Amino acid sequence: MKINPPMLLQISRSYIKLVKADNFQRCFGRHFSNTETPTTNSIVDASLAVPISASSMESDNSKKKATDSTWVSKIVLYSFWQSSCSWRVRFALNLKGLSYEYRAVNLGKGEQFTLEFDKLNPLHYVPVLVDGDVVISDSYAILLYLEEKYHQRPLLPVEPQLRALNLQAASIVSSNMQPLHMLSVLRYMEERVGPEEKQLWVKFHIQKGFGALEKLLTGSAGKYATGDEVYMADVFLAPQIAVATKRFNIDMSEFPTLRKIYDSCEALPEFQASLPERQPDAPP
Repeated sequence: MKINPPMLLQISRSYIKLVKADNFQRCFGRHFSNTETPTTNSIVDASLAVPISASSMESDNSKKKATDSTWVSKIVLYSFWQSSCSWRVRFALNLKGLSYEYRAVNLGKGEQFTLEFDKLNPLHYVPVLVDGDVVISDSYAILLYLEEKYHQRPLLPVEPQLRALNLQAASIVSSNMQPLHMLSVLRYMEERVGPEEKQLWVKFHIQKGFGALEKLLTGSAGKYATGDEVYMADVFLAPQIAVATKRFNIDMSEFPTLRKIYDSCEALPEFQASLPERQPDAPP
């Protein structure tokens, strides 16, 4: 018999239908008769599922790590209880609800100069944050990293102007204030010019920075620095104000906007948990 193209096509279609029906019956015969059709409420025996190899699971996990910001690796924070830079990071981690391992670095005993710590930060400063294979050794960079990777509880607003204002305020604290009264600088100043000149130096630079921040934030401040939500400006400001008042006796009555911002932050449980005296390496 001569088979023309239309007949060949019809035979092929019929064969495919038979193969499909046979495979379906063999796979699902325990659950469906010849007249049944599967529904969304049907239960399929798990033993019929195609097994997933370990390598496939590892591949899926790797993809998840790369694309899903909720995937949290073990975070380690190298910190010193009195460090205001470390304080900022502790405050930010608490706000984002990220658990972490605290590893104390005693700056008074020179533990920042050990070979182990030198590998983490050749500048020998805290904080250092380790997140899996990532090592970051600057509080400003650490907060930006946390903001980019862990999207819960944003520390930067969406609105571009307020976002820039938060970054500007954080930069004033981290670049123009704190570095001028860090422990190594104060020791150097005292050795060169004496303790009285050292105190005048600290007071001048802290008041200069607070004066600029007071003017910068007066128009935008609500409960916090740029409205009624805690953002990065607050994370940098609150520890700086605490250090200025408690360690250097700065009178905050000259800066009412900043004082109000600090009072709001001070009431937060996340800030309370980040306090220096509550850290594992704080003296009893």
